[in-house]
Amino acid sequence: MTTRTQQIRHYLMCKPSHFTVSYTINPWMEPANPTDTAKAVEQWQKLYDLYVELGHTVELVEPGEGLPDMVYTANGGFLIDGTAYAPKFRFTERAGEEPLFIDWFRENGYHVVVPQETNEGEGDFLLAGDVILAGTGFRSTGESHREVGEVFGKPVVSLTLVDPRFYHLDTALAILDPVVEPGAEVGVAYLPSAFDEESQKTLATLFPNAIHVSDEDGAVFGLNSASDGKNVIISPRAVGFKKQLEERGYNAITVDLSELLLGGGGIKCCTLELRGASA
Repeated sequence: MTTRTQQIRHYLMCKPSHFTVSYTINPWMEPANPTDTAKAVEQWQKLYDLYVELGHTVELVEPGEGLPDMVYTANGGFLIDGTAYAPKFRFTERAGEEPLFIDWFRENGYHVVVPQETNEGEGDFLLAGDVILAGTGFRSTGESHREVGEVFGKPVVSLTLVDPRFYHLDTALAILDPVVEPGAEVGVAYLPSAFDEESQKTLATLFPNAIHVSDEDGAVFGLNSASDGKNVIISPRAVGFKKQLEERGYNAITVDLSELLLGGGGIKCCTLELRGASA
């Protein structure tokens, strides 16, 4: 079995103090279903505490009143080497988050690039070694893939999502090894059926040893996970994925964010990686 090495990460999170589901912008959201803000906070706190316990640095951005989805900080930007590519949300319901994330990045010493193109940050952009995997089909546009490549000077691989349940790339694909040696294959897990045929071929070529996750585990947001190269935090309901991870030598840890799933978000959605030192 492969021995995995932990890599200490730097994250941005937002307490779900105003969490509720009052509108519908993804198939998971049903305003008629009651939500429990206190329960959402309690579950979120367990994820925050686990990151700290594992040795990671966690920053907090103040939640904005009337912005119930701000807890999903992964959508708040994409950061590499101290540069923050800010979000430009597709739906007006989330547009109020944009200046709050931009202000936080600037106040904490990041160089901010305000986008021209619609993008939802690390929800649709995932760094795989030195390549940016970029999702499109439901939220971020294909033109944002060109723009993010220009901002960071890195190759971009476009992937098209076709299942509305998996409307962001980070719901259908997980990066298991945040840092790899040059030329090494990045550890990846994904749900093949969430992508169109061309994207499936691309993923199979790039990641021949990837973990293929079942629809059953994908449907409980099993892939919306966070990994430090050794510890992979996943939904407790993704039992098959947990076994697959352990067979590859990862330490799978479960955290229940069932309340936040009512808004269409999970562990990764609540976790934005801050790459590069802030001031």
